[in-house]
Amino acid sequence: MKTYTNVFDLGDLKTALAEAFEIKKDRYKYENLGKHKTCLLIFFNNSLRTRLSTQKAARNLGMDVIVLDVNQGAWKLETERGVIMDGDKSEHLLEAIPVMASYCDIIGVRSFARFESREDDYTEKILNQFIQYSGKPVFSMEAATCHPLQAFADLITIEEYKKKERPKVVLTWAPHPRALPQAVPNSFADFMNEADVDFVITHPEGYELDPKFVRGAKVEYNQMKAFEGADFIYAKNWACPGVTNPADYGKILNKDMSWTVDAAHMAVTNNAFFMHCLPVRRNMIVTDDVIEAPTSLVIPEAANREISATVVLKRMLQSL
Repeated sequence: MKTYTNVFDLGDLKTALAEAFEIKKDRYKYENLGKHKTCLLIFFNNSLRTRLSTQKAARNLGMDVIVLDVNQGAWKLETERGVIMDGDKSEHLLEAIPVMASYCDIIGVRSFARFESREDDYTEKILNQFIQYSGKPVFSMEAATCHPLQAFADLITIEEYKKKERPKVVLTWAPHPRALPQAVPNSFADFMNEADVDFVITHPEGYELDPKFVRGAKVEYNQMKAFEGADFIYAKNWACPGVTNPADYGKILNKDMSWTVDAAHMAVTNNAFFMHCLPVRRNMIVTDDVIEAPTSLVIPEAANREISATVVLKRMLQSL
């Protein structure tokens, strides 16, 4: 595996899941694989679960880890070609990338959507420069449009907790005070469409995800109807993806609190498990009673981030 940016990079999902559960039984089974290898984790944005779980995964495999916070202590980076660099940015990404690559064997990159240009975000301008110019295997720790480590952990969690062979999984939009990227819902849709689940997406009109992620999934604008009989509820906010109106890209079009996942919503499900990638705004995304219920999987889901990252790094080490 040379890159990890989406579900298709994993190949057969049953094989990937079997690998995940093998690692979960013995996290250090492949600890000699990364001996004398270095993993560089580059953060353009904040992180808690991704930072900790990916460092832990790399160390499970015997790797050394370097963590770089681009916005704290590093030179400010210019990312655009043709710019006269007479401002506060001292170094260009095109020099920085090969320099960083010379100190490591594998690179992880975390760079959120900027909401300045839909084209730049949806062509993954930052991530793809690392893939193009580093010469090293590169994996996404959340990019402008995708968060494949999270989505793989979500799939592992669903596989662990499902009570029937083909569960109904619902991805629901929920309100939030800030404009958030579509990376998590995009990747969740990306994975669920390839998994053996009955997948439904529900959101207010105007929040349609990009068709390349929705693919054949059912889209239901009536949230309560979507929840009926569900086995898993995955709640997440996202700002307008700008599919129907590009001028609305990145905007908050709706703050309807009736979309908050509460006991009344969960009552129409099949005693569904609740999922969220965290961090979560309580009593906006989900009420206290739902996230604290025995059916809440947010902590096991977060713990599985270590497992998804270990599988990805293991495969990248094996490709070296």
